[in-house]
Amino acid sequence: MNYFKQILRFAIPYKTYALLNVLANIMYALFSGLSFMVLMPLLKVLFDPETDIFNEKPTYKGFTEFANYFNDYLNYHISQLAGTDTSKALIFVIILILSVFLLKNIFNYLAMYFITFLRNGVLKDIRNELYQKTIELPLSFFSEKRKGDIMARIGTDVLEIQHSFLSILELLFREPLTIIFTILFMLTISVKLTIFVFIFIPISGIIISLIGKSLKRKSDKVQKEQGHFLSLLEESLGGLKVIKSFTSEHTFLNKFYNSTNRFFHFSNSLLNRTNLAKPTSEFLGIAVIGVLLWFGGSMVLSEGSLDGKQFLTFMGLAYNILTPAKAISKASYSVKKGNAAAERVLYILNTKSNLEDNSNAVDKTDFNKEIALENVSFKYEDDFVLKHFSIKVPKGKTLALVGQSGSGKSTIANLVTRFYDVTEGKITIDKQDIRELKKHSLRRLLGLVTQDSILFNDSVKNNILIGKEDASDEEVIEALKIANAWEFVKDLPKGIETNVGDSGNKLSGGQKQRLSIARAVLKNPPIMILDEATSALDTESERLVQVALENMMKNRTSIVIAHRLSTIQNADEIIVMQKGEIVEQGKHNELIEKKGVYSNLVAMQSFE
Repeated sequence: MNYFKQILRFAIPYKTYALLNVLANIMYALFSGLSFMVLMPLLKVLFDPETDIFNEKPTYKGFTEFANYFNDYLNYHISQLAGTDTSKALIFVIILILSVFLLKNIFNYLAMYFITFLRNGVLKDIRNELYQKTIELPLSFFSEKRKGDIMARIGTDVLEIQHSFLSILELLFREPLTIIFTILFMLTISVKLTIFVFIFIPISGIIISLIGKSLKRKSDKVQKEQGHFLSLLEESLGGLKVIKSFTSEHTFLNKFYNSTNRFFHFSNSLLNRTNLAKPTSEFLGIAVIGVLLWFGGSMVLSEGSLDGKQFLTFMGLAYNILTPAKAISKASYSVKKGNAAAERVLYILNTKSNLEDNSNAVDKTDFNKEIALENVSFKYEDDFVLKHFSIKVPKGKTLALVGQSGSGKSTIANLVTRFYDVTEGKITIDKQDIRELKKHSLRRLLGLVTQDSILFNDSVKNNILIGKEDASDEEVIEALKIANAWEFVKDLPKGIETNVGDSGNKLSGGQKQRLSIARAVLKNPPIMILDEATSALDTESERLVQVALENMMKNRTSIVIAHRLSTIQNADEIIVMQKGEIVEQGKHNELIEKKGVYSNLVAMQSFE
């Protein structure tokens, strides 16, 4: 229940619907009890038609005699309307019963009508907040989590919460109210018989609760396994080329089969335990009815302390308790299952980002002097990947970072964009520590082009507009021209409105990269970071992309992380890195003359 206290905050915007649901449930519970009370006049008409006509209004003699008063009151009015004509009396009684059942079902519908807005509203808001939290959390969070598991939490876990949320509302209002009103009516018929019933109901409840104790644990296993096979599916779809080219279909099939087999066994265990609730609660309910028949029957036949019509009505009321009691037991099972789902969802919602803006963080709208990394050290886990690293990039200059894989080049891009925070030292822009700036403010100053051209399943235009949402078509086309991409975009079937496919797979690598550059061009930031933007391209595509990059970097401050050294010969300064440290720095010609690490790297690469 602790988890659901946190979930209940999502219901606050819909409290009006919750209140209307409670009011409708109160009326439903009242008419549910009355629907059995109005059977007493029917039983009188059917089985005791010769009774004298009621000429005087009955007198109320107290709560425990309310059933007799209610019965006599109805009989009095029926007698006044129908006289001695029993067929008329029967019609009046039937109309009365139909009216009560009609009102009962109208309020039942209204209760479900109002709760629909509450349920779906809570579902929408939880999903929205989960998605917002997902895109706000730092990249480090997702390096530890499977994407499929996140998808399972946003999809099926939230649905499970929705169903459990409804069950809790029934648990708190509808079914308990039905039981309370029914018990009150039962007490008006026979206090002794009602007390007898309540000796057995707690025993039934204890037995049912014992069955549901392990449901949360079993449900948690089911949901975790579902996240696992969704992750396998997501990875398989993303890596189909690799799977097919290495003929690894059988390996991945086995992984997926093993996961779905575990899901099969966990689900069977969970559902079998859940399904045990209904027959158990129904049998225990009928057992209570059986004992009640014996005890109440002796009161009617032997003691004569209870009227036959009242006993039959009491039996109907007792049976009326069974349906809500079974619903409560079912709801308690749902709550236990939903508790596991809520735990998984709230884990994400309650995760604190270590990159949140400080309370006194400021907006920075311009870039005037320089970017500086001052004695920066950084580690992802245990080992430092950058050690006491210091560089400065004056405004309008191009700094190139080169070195072997694992030397820490891309880490610098991640730190400048504040995807991660430095472990030691600081990064400043115009002498301001970037941790003192709002993240959105910082990233508005930066443009990023990565080795992996990330495009979305949308049109060329909408992919470019991510850089500037309110740009005109003319601005989009101009950005495409600067990025050397207009030459192929203009020939696409629908031009800039052409869909690029999933991850841009309708385009070649070079085309995708040029669209990524166009996106950065349209954003028009003062600082550009190029993280091995040409390393995955063939020679012809590289030349086209290199021209695009040179166009983009004119009059702009740039940090270029390069694998192909031919792309950075004109850089204002080149930093050569090894194992997170600077081993050489200078211009291209200066470093060649040193005949050191950079010269060796150049020698290993053939220039076109």
